[in-house]
Amino acid sequence: MTNEKLENLVRIRQLKAEPASEQEIAGLLRSGIARLEDSKNNDLNPESRFDLAYNAAHALSLAALRAAGYRSENRYLVFQCTQHTLNVEPEQWRVLDQAHRKRNLAEYEGEIDVDDELLEALIRVADLIAAKLMRNQRR
Repeated sequence: MTNEKLENLVRIRQLKAEPASEQEIAGLLRSGIARLEDSKNNDLNPESRFDLAYNAAHALSLAALRAAGYRSENRYLVFQCTQHTLNVEPEQWRVLDQAHRKRNLAEYEGEIDVDDELLEALIRVADLIAAKLMRNQRR
């Protein structure tokens, strides 16, 4: 699958064109779905649920990028590319953007304040990404 926008990112060295193996994609999908399911466990604290949902969304988004034949070392760009790999809508992309910013504050500045609305939105978007990815894998 070639995509003009993704190819432009290759030209400016933000992405690398690199075929993926089915095993790699299956592993990312398995990891993403397991984390996503765990993120729905209300017995866990919100910070853990957010971390699980964020990492699920990243693994699933990376699986979509790899399935399209590209690789990125940049987490933000992996999320951004979901617009082109899975046709994720702008409002869904904005949830990934907010989650990425929140994750960075927690990871690099120790600011851990999980917003329940963002957590639930992130889980919904990760579910949507998983469903789109699974449909694409069946084709």
